[in-house]
Amino acid sequence: MQTYLLFAAAVIYIICASLPANRAAPISLGTAIGWLLHGAVLSMNIFAADALRLGFAFMLSATLWISVATYWLENRNFPLDSLRVLVLPCAAVSAILPLLFPGQVIPIPGKSVAFSWHIAIAVLAYSTLTIAAFHAILMAVQESRLHQHPLSAKKFFLGAAIDRLPALLTMERLLFRLIAFGFVLLSLTVLSGIVFSEELFGKAFKWDHKTVFTLLSWILFGILLVGHKWRGWRGRMALRFTLTGFTTLLLAYVGTRFVLEVVLHKGFA
Repeated sequence: MQTYLLFAAAVIYIICASLPANRAAPISLGTAIGWLLHGAVLSMNIFAADALRLGFAFMLSATLWISVATYWLENRNFPLDSLRVLVLPCAAVSAILPLLFPGQVIPIPGKSVAFSWHIAIAVLAYSTLTIAAFHAILMAVQESRLHQHPLSAKKFFLGAAIDRLPALLTMERLLFRLIAFGFVLLSLTVLSGIVFSEELFGKAFKWDHKTVFTLLSWILFGILLVGHKWRGWRGRMALRFTLTGFTTLLLAYVGTRFVLEVVLHKGFA
């Protein structure tokens, strides 16, 4: 049954991504239904009595699940329909990915509530910064279209949707709002990770790839926010930092877990 629900969610996401922008009501309703199906199966699989099922596929699926919700809510306030074409196909793939890579069940009796909170905050941080990365890609395309010949710009398959985006300055404000919120969540992830690491390993940090990449991403986003505040960084500088920080964060958990689970066939570490 869960397999059918996940495939149904993936199909609904793809259909909603392919519908024309003037079908706003069916797109909104379909996205909500797909999101509910996706979330219900994730909840049934990740959370069990005194245990959590973790792995790169579940982390990626949960991240895209929250990203769909963020897109759906933001699109009601701003015309961000082109974000749909980027987010929903990725969410469709991530929805069925746990069927191929089921991860590992981690018993949690005796662990404090901080462990579960650490996982939840981390997923929220990754999701917020994932939407920021999609947002940055849209801004890069939007900026490039300003320098294109009108005839060549019309041939771009996202051209009409890009043209309906808010002005670049508005998009930039939205981007830094997302990054600032994501940075706060990422900071809480690092702090809660210290608490959890002390409980599990008896020291503040376990210096593995996940820790190094997470801290590097946190530093990059911090530098970007400081540079924007005090040096007026914007435009391509902001986009480069956003995409570099997101790529580093993606490598922090999803990338390292993929290598451990799929390439090296090792368990949770």
